[in-house]
Amino acid sequence: MSVDHRLRWQETLEKPVDRAAEYLAERTGLSGGSIKRLMNAGGVWLERARQPGKRLRRATAPLQKGDRVRLYYDENLLAVKTAEPVLLDDQGSFSVWFKPAGVLSQGNEWGDQHALLRKAELFFTPRRDVYLVHRLDREAMGLMVIAHTRQAAGHLSQQWQLRETVKSYRVRVAGQLESAGQVLDAPLDGKSALTRVGRAVGDLLANTTLLEVEIETGRKHQIRRHLEAIGHPVMGDPQYGAGNRDPDGLALAAVALGFRHPQSGKTLGYSCPETLLPLKLCWPEEAPA
Repeated sequence: MSVDHRLRWQETLEKPVDRAAEYLAERTGLSGGSIKRLMNAGGVWLERARQPGKRLRRATAPLQKGDRVRLYYDENLLAVKTAEPVLLDDQGSFSVWFKPAGVLSQGNEWGDQHALLRKAELFFTPRRDVYLVHRLDREAMGLMVIAHTRQAAGHLSQQWQLRETVKSYRVRVAGQLESAGQVLDAPLDGKSALTRVGRAVGDLLANTTLLEVEIETGRKHQIRRHLEAIGHPVMGDPQYGAGNRDPDGLALAAVALGFRHPQSGKTLGYSCPETLLPLKLCWPEEAPA
């Protein structure tokens, strides 16, 4: 079988198989090395009767008659290199991370090698369970919380759902936005959405403005869509706006989070270290000399 750089394949086994990787290589035409790399990257899935589907990572795993195997191979995706997340605080039942731009919050059917959730899982020794509490756009950078117990995940997720958290962002937009204090409340996807614009510092030479933004809701691409709607799209946004191209990527970072500790109930606050932010997202007085 000839194989393109991108392949979506699935099959239900008619008889048992001793080694998954050897079987997949034979059936798909991919090399054994490519199959093992893909399995490690999370792009192979196993569905077994009366069990939820899961990623199949072990090359030597035996397969049973009736197993359904799905494979998602993208040569370009496997070749991508992303920056490593930074652990900022470890509370045992949860941890706080800096997610670089380009890193997914969680994986998809094509793999999870570029996902914060998987990277956090591999970071700790011994391994811990990892649960996604909230999301951050792949193109964005900044603070994220990962839970390590079901109880903590439930408590933290509820705070996000009930809007009991504080979420602050640093954004650079096109043009001169001088009216700090704006409240942007245009509905998104038929749902209420509230974005508050705080501090604003303009750069006349670059014709951009650095903003502090807080959101009370968490609609998809909320900040990006609200700012684009008032004529000040986020710089480097690949999806929204015009005249806002930036080769350095999306100028948006989650810089502060506030929430209650899932066990003690104590109010916690986290701020992103300025050293992890690009110069374009630093306030003038905080920029390195």
